[in-house]
Amino acid sequence: MMRLAMDARKLNDATVAEGQAKPAQALRLVQRQARLTVLLSLGLGLGLALLGCSETIIKHGHQFQENDLQSITSGMSQEQVRTTLGTPTTTATVGGGSAYYYISSTTGQTAFFKEVEKDRKVLAVYFNQLGSVDRVAHYGIKDGKVFNFAKQKTSTPSRDEGIIKALFRNLGAKQFGTGD
Repeated sequence: MMRLAMDARKLNDATVAEGQAKPAQALRLVQRQARLTVLLSLGLGLGLALLGCSETIIKHGHQFQENDLQSITSGMSQEQVRTTLGTPTTTATVGGGSAYYYISSTTGQTAFFKEVEKDRKVLAVYFNQLGSVDRVAHYGIKDGKVFNFAKQKTSTPSRDEGIIKALFRNLGAKQFGTGD
């Protein structure tokens, strides 16, 4: 503000000396510049405030790629799978064998609101009784149903149907009574 006042005095002195403007005109020019500065500052502040309201995407768990599916082949041991993909999120006994489940989820959060889960994927590696890979499945949600992306079809009832459904149970549902 001090600078604007000094600019007004300089402008006033210069214009009066040249006889081109009156002090009132110089004052109006300085006031116009001050209003413009205030409006630009408000616009910048509003822009920064709105920027803080943009959604933040947060990824949790094992963020696997398509080549992760291709790197697991039938006959690999459990140790080889752990070396390739890392420690599974959870394990289960399925039929006579076992399974490793690698779970990833994507959530979004806007400003100070609670996170909302947008997507959840499960990479399931099934082992036979000897401990070698039997098959690999990549589950997700498509049209509200559990979908096997590896086979490109909706999953059919299987030995681990209860486990897969439990992994996807609360996707997109509001959580009541959580105390948050």
